[in-house]
Amino acid sequence: MTIVIAAGGTGGHLYPAVALAREFLRRDPATRVLFVGTPRGLESKVLAHEGFELALIDAKPVMGTGPVGMVKGLCAMPVSLWQCLKILRQRRARLVIGVGGYTSPMMVLAAALAGVPRVILEPNANPGLANKAVGPFVQRVFLAFESAAGSFDRARVRVVGTPIRREFLERAQRAPATSGEPGRRHLLIFGGSQGARAINSAAIEGLPTLLKQRPHLTVTHQTGEPDYARVTDAYRRAGVSVTAAPFLYDMPAAIDAADLVVARAGAMTVAELTTCGKPAILIPLPTAIYDHQTKNAKVMEAAGAAVVLPQADLTGAALAKTITAILDDPERVRAMSAASVTLRRIDAAETIVRECYALIGDHHDVNQPLGATGV
Repeated sequence: MTIVIAAGGTGGHLYPAVALAREFLRRDPATRVLFVGTPRGLESKVLAHEGFELALIDAKPVMGTGPVGMVKGLCAMPVSLWQCLKILRQRRARLVIGVGGYTSPMMVLAAALAGVPRVILEPNANPGLANKAVGPFVQRVFLAFESAAGSFDRARVRVVGTPIRREFLERAQRAPATSGEPGRRHLLIFGGSQGARAINSAAIEGLPTLLKQRPHLTVTHQTGEPDYARVTDAYRRAGVSVTAAPFLYDMPAAIDAADLVVARAGAMTVAELTTCGKPAILIPLPTAIYDHQTKNAKVMEAAGAAVVLPQADLTGAALAKTITAILDDPERVRAMSAASVTLRRIDAAETIVRECYALIGDHHDVNQPLGATGV
């Protein structure tokens, strides 16, 4: 059986799709999974690392690109639709999964035209335009948040959570990672798969003084490729030791090792944090379409698992003060961690895969589901 997954652009689209692909392969190793994306996003790098095949189409973004970009995006649609139809025919796809973003709509529409079963996954509290546009053409809409249900035909909706890579789920079953030295705390900072210049700037402004005052605090900082040189040079000139990397492929290990996480509030980030039960300082991306990151972050804050620090208020001093207020209060760290755990959903991938098999008339289910462990 061949499954085509249209997901690309950012880690927030890719990693839920990777989790689904891994679950399909866990159920049936003979399954063939083909990802469809563009040369613009992270998919070439990430999927090569994950070992999945990627087919490229000429889709372009439409929203948030200005008038010229919108025209280019609209003009690319017929070409990318034809490319998607060709892929479905050549690969004899049994199922198409769209995960939002500008690569997804043409593949979902192509599947509708070709009569291939199709589903979409919407991981955000506020759905994106791509998924809302193709919602009427799919048989199932899988949501991470109940608040997104109003944008779709309720009969097709299943609220299941966000698919999480199995490495996160396996770590969730073990005892939380702890610092080996009494009083030691570890901070993880990342601004999404592409990095975040605003978060990076606040970190290099506020962390040097904080680290000198707290020698037992260690930091891992994913900077994003474009800002790596600037950030590492700033830490070097400040005379502080920070483990910086352009990109962290082993994010399960990085989050598991952290006592506190500073991050954006993409749906994937929120799902990974809650799976690991980690307290967080969330800085929503203010330019995200429909402000969905703020809505994601507010869910964690309302539960007591996070502090939301708007980018408009983000300075080095504000970031350092917020970090200090949390880490200097062990009881608060424990309470935030416990609150984070209450939000986690660990069975999203297996639930989606089970529904997909039922949709295509194949009830293949050869392995013990992860949810049966009682985590």
